[in-house]
Amino acid sequence: MTDSGIIVKALSGFYYVKTDNEIITCKARGKFRKKEFSPLVGDKVNISVLEENEGVIDEITPRLNCLVRPPVANIDRLFIIVSTTSPKPSPFVIDKMTVTAHFNNIEPIIVINKSDLSSPDEIFDTYKKCGYKVFCVSAKENYGIEQIFPLIEGKLSVFCGNSGVGKSSILNAVDSRFNIETGEISEKLGRGKHTTRHIELYSSHGGLIADTPGFSSLDMERISVIKKEELQYCFPEFERYLGKCKFTSCSHTKEKGCEILLAVENGEIPLSRIESYKKLYEESSKYKDWQL
Repeated sequence: MTDSGIIVKALSGFYYVKTDNEIITCKARGKFRKKEFSPLVGDKVNISVLEENEGVIDEITPRLNCLVRPPVANIDRLFIIVSTTSPKPSPFVIDKMTVTAHFNNIEPIIVINKSDLSSPDEIFDTYKKCGYKVFCVSAKENYGIEQIFPLIEGKLSVFCGNSGVGKSSILNAVDSRFNIETGEISEKLGRGKHTTRHIELYSSHGGLIADTPGFSSLDMERISVIKKEELQYCFPEFERYLGKCKFTSCSHTKEKGCEILLAVENGEIPLSRIESYKKLYEESSKYKDWQL
């Protein structure tokens, strides 16, 4: 019997495929190993069902996108968790994450945690001005979390954030079934150093959320080197100015007659964003096309 579904967990060579009726434990056919193309959590697959809830993955349908770290496919939304304080937000890390999302056709959403401890206005205004969905929350006070529930519905979402920003606390506030140890608890109990880093999808608020233990935004941004010519398309606030510069080959880093640099001078584009763009452009310039 054949069926179709989505891989919700991958562990030790087994893939757990959620169909309309049940979860089937599957192995992948040898052809995937020969092609060096492994199934990922989030993949939509066609399977052959054998017996006793076991099966074989026959086909992986075309992916919308995929990330290497964490290894998840067909992501709709990336929730980038930052904090107002402890640790202070890094605009460059946030911007590299938004660029990674845009490049992979993923919608980035900024969630500012610890809004009860320090003002989120500067971060909020910067990214709201650039056209992003931005939300101010406090996981500790359980404030504002409900704002993101409608954005989960019908989507596959990944939450990412560096140590200390409160990603685990936010996930627990979104759905208590996650029951993730927070950094504070883990430190006190001496746990967490050897946590299994497998990925699993959970059904919540009408959508799927990837639990990515052990992964941070730094894991994702390290692998996101993009061709320098394509970077301009990963900054949505640049869009209205593209094609209007004096020189068609404008890099938007230092040229006279650059409409984007002029927009920064006029306060239409935040200074931190062009600084991140220039830094990313410089990084990308170090690589040859065959290295990307």
